[in-house]
Amino acid sequence: MGRILIFTGKGGVGKTSIAAAHAVKAAGEGRKTLIVSTDMAHNLSDLFMMELKEEPVELMENLHGLEIDPNYEMERYYGTIAKTFKSMLTFEKPKDSQIFEDIVVFPGIEELFSLLKIKELFDSGGYELIVVDCAPTGETLALLKFPELFSWYMEKLFPVGKVAMKVLRPISKAAFKIEMPDDRAMNDIERLYVKLGQLQALLKDRDISSIRLVTVPEKMVVEETKRNYMYLNLYNFNVDGLYINRIIPGDAVNSFFHDWKLIQKSCLEEIEAVFANIPVYRVKWYQTDIIGVEGLQRIVQDSLGDENIFKVLKTTLNETFTKTEKGYRLDIYVPLAEKGAFDLFESGTEVIIKIGNFKRNIPVPNTLRKYRMTTARLEEGVLSIDFE
Repeated sequence: MGRILIFTGKGGVGKTSIAAAHAVKAAGEGRKTLIVSTDMAHNLSDLFMMELKEEPVELMENLHGLEIDPNYEMERYYGTIAKTFKSMLTFEKPKDSQIFEDIVVFPGIEELFSLLKIKELFDSGGYELIVVDCAPTGETLALLKFPELFSWYMEKLFPVGKVAMKVLRPISKAAFKIEMPDDRAMNDIERLYVKLGQLQALLKDRDISSIRLVTVPEKMVVEETKRNYMYLNLYNFNVDGLYINRIIPGDAVNSFFHDWKLIQKSCLEEIEAVFANIPVYRVKWYQTDIIGVEGLQRIVQDSLGDENIFKVLKTTLNETFTKTEKGYRLDIYVPLAEKGAFDLFESGTEVIIKIGNFKRNIPVPNTLRKYRMTTARLEEGVLSIDFE
């Protein structure tokens, strides 16, 4: 069975270098490896000093690299979908149609095709390990939650089958001036919907996919890392490792580093305490830029010696339903969340949880449809919701 490692973190913490070092280590051990970037900044090309394109390029023995172009992927596989959404809207002026050309699809759908490309490469079976260098965490969270969100929208927009579409098409056009999708477009939409379900299952398969956070020992970065860890667990992803990058070596005697070392010491103690339940790796600060395979080998030798580093380092069950005396209980693991930070809603078929700017819709199993949410409590990082 193949593995997918997804690296993310605040911008500028060195996640590209950490991800690439894992890829170099795996390739050096004989694993057929692919490193993929979903970041439009194209940092991988700069790091390996080689132009990477929209199809895999060989970087060294057993290692290929790819910088995904989401627009290329969307046009290649699902070119009719944009036309479908556009045809369902009417415009008073031709100019309005032209303006809408770039936003005809849902925000974020182009990035979604980055993940679909990764799934395609995984399904091909050509690689034992796929290492994903993601964009900064805010964008990564939006990207990873999008398959679930988009599936929800598709269920609301396209709840009828092809036969119903054929009946509704002339009615909708005459009564509402809305053009329903044609058969070819529905095939693409249905195909995308199926792939979204498979993609969600792949990203949340704890035997295959792991998300690993990269941080640096600075107060603001640590706080963002804690929030992102909470949000990733809220969306039911398995975070199984944390990398602390750019640690000033203890033998650095230059007086310039004295205060920095004190600040880092405090942050390191906090990180080790907060993330005690997952493996934490330390990566030292280097005086020169880490560039090319030789530079990445330094990280491998200094910090990635763990022989189990490509295995699942920690498995957390983030979402469980349990039978109780009065009904059922839904437990959701949201580490580092604070009491009073939640907004809870019930929509009959879903439980809606909102924390800050992030919202999660959790479908309720059919057996719970006759139950109602009664109480909720947060204890030791677990949000428990009772249904009676």
